[in-house]
Amino acid sequence: MGVFPWVTWFAFRRHTAYPLGSAAEALTNTVFGFIRASVLIGLWRARPHLGGYDQADAVTFCFLTQALIGPVQIFGGMELTQRIRSGDVAIDLYRPAGLQGWWLADDLGRAAGSLALRGGPPMVAGALVFPFHWPGPGGLAAFAAALALGVLVSFGLRYLMALAVFWLHDDRGLNAVALVMSLFFSGMIVPLVAFPGTLGTVARALPWAAQIQVPADVFLGKHSGAGLAGALAFQAMWAAALIGAGHLLTRAARRRLVIHGG
Repeated sequence: MGVFPWVTWFAFRRHTAYPLGSAAEALTNTVFGFIRASVLIGLWRARPHLGGYDQADAVTFCFLTQALIGPVQIFGGMELTQRIRSGDVAIDLYRPAGLQGWWLADDLGRAAGSLALRGGPPMVAGALVFPFHWPGPGGLAAFAAALALGVLVSFGLRYLMALAVFWLHDDRGLNAVALVMSLFFSGMIVPLVAFPGTLGTVARALPWAAQIQVPADVFLGKHSGAGLAGALAFQAMWAAALIGAGHLLTRAARRRLVIHGG
Protein backbone atom coordinates (compact mmCIF):
# COMPACT_ATOMS: atom_id res chain seq x y z
CA MET A 1 0.00 0.00 0.00
CA GLY A 2 1.29 3.49 -0.87
CA VAL A 3 1.82 6.22 1.68
CA PHE A 4 -1.37 8.17 0.97
CA PRO A 5 -3.85 5.36 1.82
CA TRP A 6 -2.01 4.95 5.13
CA VAL A 7 -2.30 8.68 5.79
CA THR A 8 -6.04 8.49 5.09
CA TRP A 9 -6.48 5.45 7.33
CA PHE A 10 -4.63 6.95 10.28
CA ALA A 11 -6.48 10.26 9.84
CA PHE A 12 -9.75 8.32 9.96
CA ARG A 13 -8.65 6.58 13.16
CA ARG A 14 -7.56 9.87 14.71
CA HIS A 15 -10.86 11.58 13.95
CA THR A 16 -12.92 8.68 15.29
CA ALA A 17 -10.91 8.30 18.49
CA TYR A 18 -13.35 10.33 20.62
CA PRO A 19 -16.87 9.10 19.81
CA LEU A 20 -18.46 10.88 22.79
CA GLY A 21 -17.11 14.21 21.58
CA SER A 22 -18.45 13.48 18.10
CA ALA A 23 -21.81 12.49 19.60
CA ALA A 24 -21.99 15.87 21.36
CA GLU A 25 -21.25 17.65 18.08
CA ALA A 26 -23.89 15.54 16.30
CA LEU A 27 -26.43 16.47 18.98
CA THR A 28 -25.61 20.15 18.54
CA ASN A 29 -26.01 19.87 14.77
CA THR A 30 -29.35 18.11 15.28
CA VAL A 31 -30.69 20.79 17.61
CA PHE A 32 -29.73 23.52 15.18
CA GLY A 33 -31.33 21.42 12.45
CA PHE A 34 -34.69 21.69 14.19
CA ILE A 35 -34.25 25.44 14.59
CA ARG A 36 -33.36 25.87 10.92
CA ALA A 37 -36.20 23.54 9.88
CA SER A 38 -38.71 25.70 11.72
CA VAL A 39 -37.51 28.78 9.86
CA LEU A 40 -37.60 27.03 6.48
CA ILE A 41 -41.06 25.60 7.14
CA GLY A 42 -42.30 29.13 7.79
CA LEU A 43 -40.69 30.35 4.58
CA TRP A 44 -42.13 27.52 2.48
CA ARG A 45 -45.59 27.99 3.98
CA ALA A 46 -45.47 31.59 2.78
CA ARG A 47 -43.87 30.64 -0.56
CA PRO A 48 -44.92 27.09 -1.50
CA HIS A 49 -42.75 25.41 -4.15
CA LEU A 50 -40.13 28.14 -3.89
CA GLY A 51 -37.27 27.30 -6.25
CA GLY A 52 -38.91 24.00 -7.20
CA TYR A 53 -38.71 22.65 -3.63
CA ASP A 54 -41.72 21.54 -1.63
CA GLN A 55 -41.77 21.69 2.16
CA ALA A 56 -40.44 18.14 2.54
CA ASP A 57 -37.56 19.01 0.20
CA ALA A 58 -36.71 22.06 2.30
CA VAL A 59 -36.76 20.10 5.56
CA THR A 60 -34.70 17.26 4.08
CA PHE A 61 -32.24 19.82 2.74
CA CYS A 62 -31.99 21.35 6.20
CA PHE A 63 -31.09 18.15 8.06
CA LEU A 64 -28.88 16.89 5.24
CA THR A 65 -26.81 20.06 5.35
CA GLN A 66 -26.52 19.74 9.13
CA ALA A 67 -25.17 16.23 8.59
CA LEU A 68 -22.64 17.54 6.06
CA ILE A 69 -21.19 20.27 8.28
CA GLY A 70 -18.41 17.99 9.51
CA PRO A 71 -17.54 16.03 6.35
CA VAL A 72 -17.45 19.14 4.16
CA GLN A 73 -15.88 21.26 6.95
CA ILE A 74 -18.11 24.12 5.96
CA PHE A 75 -16.74 26.37 8.73
CA GLY A 76 -13.25 26.09 7.23
CA GLY A 77 -9.89 25.57 8.84
CA MET A 78 -6.97 23.18 8.47
CA GLU A 79 -4.23 22.07 10.83
CA LEU A 80 -1.79 23.02 8.08
CA THR A 81 -2.44 26.70 8.83
CA GLN A 82 -0.98 26.39 12.33
CA ARG A 83 1.98 24.39 11.03
CA ILE A 84 2.80 27.17 8.57
CA ARG A 85 2.56 29.82 11.27
CA SER A 86 4.76 27.84 13.65
CA GLY A 87 7.28 26.82 10.99
CA ASP A 88 6.58 23.10 11.42
CA VAL A 89 5.61 23.00 7.75
CA ALA A 90 9.35 22.70 7.03
CA ILE A 91 9.12 19.15 8.42
CA ASP A 92 6.19 18.43 6.09
CA LEU A 93 8.21 19.61 3.11
CA TYR A 94 11.01 17.19 3.95
CA ARG A 95 8.69 14.18 3.80
CA PRO A 96 9.08 11.87 0.79
CA ALA A 97 5.55 12.80 -0.27
CA GLY A 98 4.03 15.92 -1.78
CA LEU A 99 2.64 18.47 0.68
CA GLN A 100 -0.70 18.79 -1.12
CA GLY A 101 -1.16 15.04 -1.57
CA TRP A 102 -0.36 14.38 2.08
CA TRP A 103 -2.91 16.89 3.34
CA LEU A 104 -5.53 15.76 0.83
CA ALA A 105 -5.17 12.18 2.06
CA ASP A 106 -5.39 13.42 5.65
CA ASP A 107 -8.52 15.44 4.85
CA LEU A 108 -10.25 12.49 3.20
CA GLY A 109 -9.71 10.45 6.37
CA ARG A 110 -11.06 13.32 8.45
CA ALA A 111 -14.15 13.64 6.25
CA ALA A 112 -14.86 9.90 6.40
CA GLY A 113 -14.52 9.86 10.18
CA SER A 114 -16.79 12.86 10.56
CA LEU A 115 -19.41 11.34 8.27
CA ALA A 116 -19.33 8.05 10.16
CA LEU A 117 -19.85 9.61 13.59
CA ARG A 118 -21.72 12.85 12.92
CA GLY A 119 -23.69 12.30 9.72
CA GLY A 120 -26.40 9.93 10.90
CA PRO A 121 -28.06 11.55 13.96
CA PRO A 122 -29.34 14.74 12.26
CA MET A 123 -30.81 12.73 9.37
CA VAL A 124 -32.48 10.15 11.60
CA ALA A 125 -33.90 12.79 13.96
CA GLY A 126 -35.28 14.86 11.10
CA ALA A 127 -36.84 11.82 9.41
CA LEU A 128 -38.58 10.79 12.64
CA VAL A 129 -40.30 14.16 13.06
CA PHE A 130 -40.88 15.59 9.60
CA PRO A 131 -41.86 14.31 6.14
CA PHE A 132 -38.59 13.32 4.50
CA HIS A 133 -37.35 12.50 1.01
CA TRP A 134 -34.99 9.53 0.75
CA PRO A 135 -33.28 8.59 -2.52
CA GLY A 136 -33.27 5.07 -3.94
CA PRO A 137 -30.10 2.98 -4.35
CA GLY A 138 -29.14 4.75 -7.58
CA GLY A 139 -29.72 8.11 -5.97
CA LEU A 140 -27.57 7.15 -2.98
CA ALA A 141 -24.73 6.11 -5.30
CA ALA A 142 -24.97 9.43 -7.15
CA PHE A 143 -25.05 11.27 -3.83
CA ALA A 144 -21.92 9.44 -2.66
CA ALA A 145 -20.11 10.64 -5.78
CA ALA A 146 -21.40 14.20 -5.32
CA LEU A 147 -20.38 14.19 -1.65
CA ALA A 148 -16.86 12.97 -2.49
CA LEU A 149 -16.49 15.73 -5.07
CA GLY A 150 -17.87 18.26 -2.57
CA VAL A 151 -15.18 17.22 -0.08
CA LEU A 152 -12.51 17.70 -2.77
CA VAL A 153 -13.82 21.20 -3.53
CA SER A 154 -13.85 22.01 0.17
CA PHE A 155 -10.28 20.80 0.53
CA GLY A 156 -9.20 22.84 -2.49
CA LEU A 157 -10.63 26.04 -1.02
CA ARG A 158 -9.28 25.46 2.49
CA TYR A 159 -5.84 24.44 1.22
CA LEU A 160 -5.54 27.70 -0.72
CA MET A 161 -6.58 29.64 2.40
CA ALA A 162 -3.94 27.79 4.43
CA LEU A 163 -1.15 28.45 1.92
CA ALA A 164 -1.99 32.15 1.93
CA VAL A 165 -0.42 32.28 5.40
CA PHE A 166 3.00 31.99 3.71
CA TRP A 167 2.41 35.56 2.52
CA LEU A 168 -0.10 37.04 5.00
CA HIS A 169 1.32 35.55 8.24
CA ASP A 170 -2.07 36.07 9.92
CA ASP A 171 -5.07 34.24 8.50
CA ARG A 172 -7.82 35.59 10.74
CA GLY A 173 -9.12 38.27 8.38
CA LEU A 174 -8.98 35.97 5.37
CA ASN A 175 -10.72 33.17 7.26
CA ALA A 176 -13.49 35.54 8.39
CA VAL A 177 -14.20 36.51 4.78
CA ALA A 178 -13.96 32.89 3.62
CA LEU A 179 -16.42 31.80 6.34
CA VAL A 180 -19.04 34.34 5.27
CA MET A 181 -18.65 33.37 1.61
CA SER A 182 -18.81 29.67 2.44
CA LEU A 183 -21.94 29.87 4.58
CA PHE A 184 -23.82 32.20 2.26
CA PHE A 185 -22.91 30.82 -1.17
CA SER A 186 -22.90 27.10 -0.32
CA GLY A 187 -26.59 27.02 0.61
CA MET A 188 -25.80 26.31 4.24
CA ILE A 189 -27.98 29.14 5.53
CA VAL A 190 -30.73 29.16 2.88
CA PRO A 191 -30.95 26.85 -0.17
CA LEU A 192 -29.56 28.59 -3.21
CA VAL A 193 -32.79 27.81 -5.09
CA ALA A 194 -34.39 30.53 -2.95
CA PHE A 195 -31.95 33.18 -4.26
CA PRO A 196 -33.63 35.44 -6.82
CA GLY A 197 -32.56 36.22 -10.37
CA THR A 198 -28.95 37.05 -11.10
CA LEU A 199 -27.87 36.48 -7.50
CA GLY A 200 -29.09 32.89 -7.68
CA THR A 201 -27.43 32.31 -11.06
CA VAL A 202 -24.10 33.64 -9.82
CA ALA A 203 -24.30 31.77 -6.50
CA ARG A 204 -24.95 28.44 -8.23
CA ALA A 205 -21.91 28.99 -10.49
CA LEU A 206 -19.44 29.57 -7.64
CA PRO A 207 -17.35 26.77 -6.10
CA TRP A 208 -19.13 26.93 -2.74
CA ALA A 209 -22.30 25.62 -4.39
CA ALA A 210 -20.41 22.41 -5.17
CA GLN A 211 -19.91 21.79 -1.44
CA ILE A 212 -23.52 21.74 -0.22
CA GLN A 213 -26.15 22.71 -2.79
CA VAL A 214 -25.17 20.26 -5.53
CA PRO A 215 -24.87 17.19 -3.24
CA ALA A 216 -28.18 18.13 -1.61
CA ASP A 217 -29.93 18.46 -4.97
CA VAL A 218 -28.54 15.07 -6.01
CA PHE A 219 -29.83 13.55 -2.75
CA LEU A 220 -33.27 15.08 -3.39
CA GLY A 221 -33.35 13.72 -6.94
CA LYS A 222 -33.36 17.13 -8.60
CA HIS A 223 -30.80 15.95 -11.14
CA SER A 224 -31.11 12.93 -13.41
CA GLY A 225 -29.62 11.76 -16.68
CA ALA A 226 -27.70 14.50 -18.44
CA GLY A 227 -28.54 16.92 -15.64
CA LEU A 228 -26.89 14.65 -13.09
CA ALA A 229 -23.81 14.24 -15.29
CA GLY A 230 -23.65 18.02 -15.65
CA ALA A 231 -23.91 18.57 -11.90
CA LEU A 232 -21.10 16.11 -11.19
CA ALA A 233 -19.02 17.63 -14.00
CA PHE A 234 -19.52 21.07 -12.43
CA GLN A 235 -18.14 19.77 -9.14
CA ALA A 236 -15.28 17.95 -10.84
CA MET A 237 -14.35 21.08 -12.78
CA TRP A 238 -14.10 23.18 -9.62
CA ALA A 239 -12.25 20.42 -7.76
CA ALA A 240 -9.68 20.14 -10.56
CA ALA A 241 -9.29 23.92 -10.85
CA LEU A 242 -8.83 24.45 -7.12
CA ILE A 243 -6.47 21.51 -6.62
CA GLY A 244 -4.50 22.62 -9.69
CA ALA A 245 -4.23 26.14 -8.26
CA GLY A 246 -3.13 24.61 -4.96
CA HIS A 247 -0.36 22.71 -6.74
CA LEU A 248 0.96 25.89 -8.33
CA LEU A 249 0.71 27.84 -5.07
CA THR A 250 2.53 25.04 -3.23
CA ARG A 251 5.47 25.42 -5.60
CA ALA A 252 5.49 29.20 -5.06
CA ALA A 253 5.26 28.75 -1.27
CA ARG A 254 8.17 26.29 -1.28
CA ARG A 255 10.32 28.79 -3.16
CA ARG A 256 9.33 31.54 -0.73
CA LEU A 257 10.25 29.40 2.29
CA VAL A 258 13.67 28.61 0.83
CA ILE A 259 14.27 32.26 -0.08
CA HIS A 260 13.68 33.25 3.55
CA GLY A 261 16.05 30.59 4.79
CA GLY A 262 13.34 28.38 6.31
